[in-house]
Amino acid sequence: MSWLLKLFETYERCAGHEPDGAQKLMPICHTPQQAHLEIALDGAGNFKRAQVISSVETFIPATEKSTSRSGSLVAAHALADKVQYVAKDYPAFGGKEKGHFANFLAQLEEWCESDSTHPKARAVLAYVKKGTVVHDLVAHQVLVARDGLLLTSWDGDGVEPLVFKQLIAKDDGNEKTKDQGGALIRWVVEVAPGDPATDTWTDASLHASWIRFYSNQQTRRGTCAVTGSLASLLASKHPKRLRNPGDGAKLLSSNDTGGYTFLGRFQNADQALSVGFDVTQKAHNALRWLIGRQSYRNGDQCIVCWSIGGEAVPDPFMDSWGLMNAFNVPGDPGFADTAQVFALRLRRSLAGYSSKLDPGSDIVVMGLDSTSGMKGRMAITYYRELKGSEFLGRIEAWHTKVAWHQNFGKDSHFVGAPSPRDIVEAAFGRRVDDRLLKATIERLLPCIVDGQGIPHDLVVATSRRASNRSGFKSGERWVWEKCLGIACALFKGYHTERDYQMALEPNRTTRDYLYGRLLAIAEDIESRALFVAKETRDTNAARLMQRFADHPFSTWKTIELSLVSYRARLRSKRGAWLFGREQLLDEVMSLFNVEDYTSEVPLSGEFLLGYHCQRRDLASSKTGSIEADANTPQPDSDE
Repeated sequence: MSWLLKLFETYERCAGHEPDGAQKLMPICHTPQQAHLEIALDGAGNFKRAQVISSVETFIPATEKSTSRSGSLVAAHALADKVQYVAKDYPAFGGKEKGHFANFLAQLEEWCESDSTHPKARAVLAYVKKGTVVHDLVAHQVLVARDGLLLTSWDGDGVEPLVFKQLIAKDDGNEKTKDQGGALIRWVVEVAPGDPATDTWTDASLHASWIRFYSNQQTRRGTCAVTGSLASLLASKHPKRLRNPGDGAKLLSSNDTGGYTFLGRFQNADQALSVGFDVTQKAHNALRWLIGRQSYRNGDQCIVCWSIGGEAVPDPFMDSWGLMNAFNVPGDPGFADTAQVFALRLRRSLAGYSSKLDPGSDIVVMGLDSTSGMKGRMAITYYRELKGSEFLGRIEAWHTKVAWHQNFGKDSHFVGAPSPRDIVEAAFGRRVDDRLLKATIERLLPCIVDGQGIPHDLVVATSRRASNRSGFKSGERWVWEKCLGIACALFKGYHTERDYQMALEPNRTTRDYLYGRLLAIAEDIESRALFVAKETRDTNAARLMQRFADHPFSTWKTIELSLVSYRARLRSKRGAWLFGREQLLDEVMSLFNVEDYTSEVPLSGEFLLGYHCQRRDLASSKTGSIEADANTPQPDSDE
């Protein structure tokens, strides 16, 4: 149960010390709910006004039972709740009542009669006792009724009432209905003129009043398995709504007395696990807070990384460009366009984190997922604890290992590592199945946090997709460029022992690397010829790239023969330029071993590195590139 202890410690250290602009940690004995209506009262409990509000998350006082209620279970929240709970006259307007109001009233009266009473709670009690909640809301056109009954759907003329826009439709036989009794009411209580804290959901004194009252109601004591305390108040139920207010999946649950949750091994749930009441409340509140402010989300999958002390930590799911721009570091060299500048920027960016993060600080990375959506059980799919210095070292190692020239768009170029999601899309396409996306993200997480090797199948998948250039639509040039950079990054990161450089390596004589260089040179020659002739079509090198990867020798013969006519065209108009390219082509050819050159063994992803590096070197050479031609008028005579 280490994760519970770390979350509990996080709450204890961060409560009241949340970063500026961050949401406050929710107090214990409260739950987040989507509020739909707001009623304002005076200190004596007299109705003043009401309005429909956009569904906003509101922290409301609650019990263990009410936070876990579902289906037909009647368990009222302490102060703010649905219309069917707080309105005595709800049945008079056609609502179905099964003891909801009586349950709400009894609990509120008990609170108000205790030593922990609060004037705002007493004002709400005085008002709901009058039994005019629905009447007042209908009179002020907040709820909608016809012939004395609340409507379940809007079929009238004009604009649909706001309350119907906030409610979720339910399938009721042959039609979908919206129960206005399901609208949750929160309270504004103006105890005295000029009271700065009229909102009950932000009043710290009201929160403290409810916490004292409800804590005094707990009688179950025993040993907390998390803290080791011998006389703790024990929790009977554990919170839900971790990923969002509608999340019903739980990490801890022992309410299944007829199945196999604990039966067969223990006689009751406490024998399986006993957790302190305040421990589980604070731990779950801390997890909810962390998920809301700094987690990676993909449907039901949620991965969160945090420091126990609340210090900022680098996001493992961020690409290098985002990581390097997270801190404005003095002396930052700016845009990283070389390996040296990238390494400097990366170190300085991580130094920005380490300056605020103690090397001995505890860092936790935790993955959550559920197979049944927002209901049932939630599982911890990944969990690691690291020290601050170790975590920063792992992040730096990952971004250094898979650093490459990335081309994410016309105005988005950087040297560094792609994000895990970009890697998945490069391997399987942008329309990747959600299950495959989640599974692959989980496989990449240990590569980043634990320093494990990159899965070989991902390296192969990205290389194959980048090689299939003709498989990308004509308007997806940047998508292919992005895929190419990511494929090179993964291949380089997988083969760290080969020490690939991001710049062209003229002395590297491996077969695949040389074939990649040949393809880049051939493409450059044909591209220049097409540009001179003002033709806009794909080169043979681009169209045959996949076939070239599978059958390099025979395909290269086809590509080389197709260059004859283009050379003739360039020899009369770009003779000097062509001479330089032909010399380079001969130079690369001379580096081949004869047996390697004539072999038809498919090329590995290494040819993409040779292709990418050679292409970049040609584009930046003093003799110019296609882009230079486009911006500089060229004479028809030889250069």
